Amino acid sequence: MADRGLSVVVTRRLPAPVEARMRELFATTTREGDAPMTRDELAQAMRQARVLVPSLGDRIDTALIEQAGPELGLIANYGAGVDHIALEAARARGIAVTNTPGVMTGDTADMALALILAVTRRIPEGLAIMQSGGWTGWDPNALLGGRIAGRQLGILGMGRIGQAVAQRARAFGMGIHYHNRRRLHPDIEAAHGATWWESLDQMVARIDVLSINCPHTPATYHLMNARRLLLMKAGAVIVNTSRGEVVDENALTRMLREGRIAGAGLDVYERGAAINPRLRELANVVLLPHMGSATLEGRIEMGERVIINIRTFEDGHRPPDLVLPGM
Repeated sequence: MADRGLSVVVTRRLPAPVEARMRELFATTTREGDAPMTRDELAQAMRQARVLVPSLGDRIDTALIEQAGPELGLIANYGAGVDHIALEAARARGIAVTNTPGVMTGDTADMALALILAVTRRIPEGLAIMQSGGWTGWDPNALLGGRIAGRQLGILGMGRIGQAVAQRARAFGMGIHYHNRRRLHPDIEAAHGATWWESLDQMVARIDVLSINCPHTPATYHLMNARRLLLMKAGAVIVNTSRGEVVDENALTRMLREGRIAGAGLDVYERGAAINPRLRELANVVLLPHMGSATLEGRIEMGERVIINIRTFEDGHRPPDLVLPGM
């Protein structure tokens, strides 16, 4: 049995089975409520813990890491993205950082397809009419959307999630195109019926739906800027389940209002919860509160990955999901 003396601090409430297992294995401190830790609480946790388990909303910058206690050896992030952690500063202090990659692949791909359908078939508008009691019966001209079969899907970032989106979209009869830093092996392209575009500009000008599935890095910040958004067809739809910073949100909002882009389905935002208020007012936009990985099964798997990383660290070995600066 593992040494329950290992001090682990969890910054947010996790699914009950995950917290119960962590308490069995480690000396685990969990939150009473579900509110995020304040900066002072994070600093205190980092002074006292051997392992910190943060999540996406916890900004662990260089200043916080420099205040960490000498015992802190591992930041075991609950989630795949580590944009909120100063990786270079952690490495300089000898603090390992792990994440939970691959767990949410299918869940996030499902959400991308759900958003494509929601926008093109105007599902939220129909739901609003039903909830308001405004439906009076079938009308042959009411809420006319469009078929997705036969539409061309462009995938920006053809990694695990991008390929899972392609698999699902192809089953709906969509044509598959992608832009990646590197071209995939021909066997993978053939399996998805995918066409590679070396030029992102050329791809976005030819597709009907764009699914953003690339990470946020300095190279991808505002990759979909105003100039590239203007290249898209007026009837095109954008779906983003990856990172909000990849899209210039102000430019997107402006073009949606002007009808230069037909619609958008967004699960992530450039400034986190501080969403452009003009974006909220648009009828051709579906906004979700970062639900891409929100399945009970996925969240429990994420917790299991965190536990594996902690136990491997505890045993003195390299954690399987170690994140290095520059990854």
